[in-house]
Amino acid sequence: MSLPVNRRSAVASAFAAALLVPALSGCTSSEPKAGDAGSGTSASAPSGAASRAANLTVLAASSLTDAFRTAGAAYGKAHPGTRITFSFAGSQELAAQVRQGSPADVLVTADTRTMDGLRGETGEPSVIAKNRLVIATGKDNPFKIAALKDLADSRIKVVLAAPEVPVGRYGKQILDAQRIEVKPVSLEPNVRAVLSKVELGEADAGLVYKTDSTNSADKVETVEIPDEQNAVASYPAATLKQSKNAEAAAAFVAWLSSPEAQKILQDAGFQKAS
Repeated sequence: MSLPVNRRSAVASAFAAALLVPALSGCTSSEPKAGDAGSGTSASAPSGAASRAANLTVLAASSLTDAFRTAGAAYGKAHPGTRITFSFAGSQELAAQVRQGSPADVLVTADTRTMDGLRGETGEPSVIAKNRLVIATGKDNPFKIAALKDLADSRIKVVLAAPEVPVGRYGKQILDAQRIEVKPVSLEPNVRAVLSKVELGEADAGLVYKTDSTNSADKVETVEIPDEQNAVASYPAATLKQSKNAEAAAAFVAWLSSPEAQKILQDAGFQKAS
């Protein structure tokens, strides 16, 4: 016996609906929920920043070279979507690059003065570390240099950084304060160049950051400068307004103040920011 037309239509509709339900439930279950493993999110990162791949260029003071290479590796491991390329140079050179529009995302200088001169180009800076000056001498310190005043000895070949470089400005500041006149054999563009001259024996002594001298302990001797005669170098970090990776740049700058990054900096000899 055949069913009435209306009854046949109702049965067909119910059968079609029964087939459709499993198909729909299969589609929804394939999408991971936010916070699930493999979803690409991280509780410690700003929303959306960790899941978005980014290539960051960080302009950093040359005295940060060793510490930032370690920091960059640690950051990349924790943020596999972000690749960081560092460009190290004297802070005055980095500032010139920013003014010329060189593509970059983050700037870290060895002094607040240079950073302050770029207020229109950066986000709000934050100091991530501090440093002090020391006298680096040749291995075994042949001239037995023990204090700043010894650098005035005309027999000693002293090399300094140029006065427009932060470490050069700090050096001039502490020598002038002690009324010590030093005639350097050369003025270098950054602290690494000063250290290199001493390492290679082209100079007998130079004023460098403590971190640089410590990292070259197998090549130079370090003569400490008393706090009352010394200068404190502050390292501010900031995002660059020209960055095309604003979120990722801000995440990296924020990370530099994290316990993990601070341990790396302090292990390298830098002092706490505060």
